[in-house]
Amino acid sequence: GACAAKPMRTGGPLPPQLQTCQADAAQSAIGAPATPERVEQIRQQTHSRIVRVLHPGQMVTMEFSGERVDVRVDTQNIVVAVGCG
Repeated sequence: GACAAKPMRTGGPLPPQLQTCQADAAQSAIGAPATPERVEQIRQQTHSRIVRVLHPGQMVTMEFSGERVDVRVDTQNIVVAVGCG
């Protein structure tokens, strides 16, 4: 067991990560309230499949998804940053 070699991946190159999120397209939302309508607008503007609203102190997973846009808000639910993640 302990001396056994790790299995090698033989299926060719890894598939490319899909990067659809374009955060630059929604930077105008910074400073505005994160209403459900605005969050959906950000999702559409960034061409993302998934949107995640992140509140101060909120625990989040660290895996990257090129299909997800992160909308960071402050304690007053105002958009402070928009980025891919």
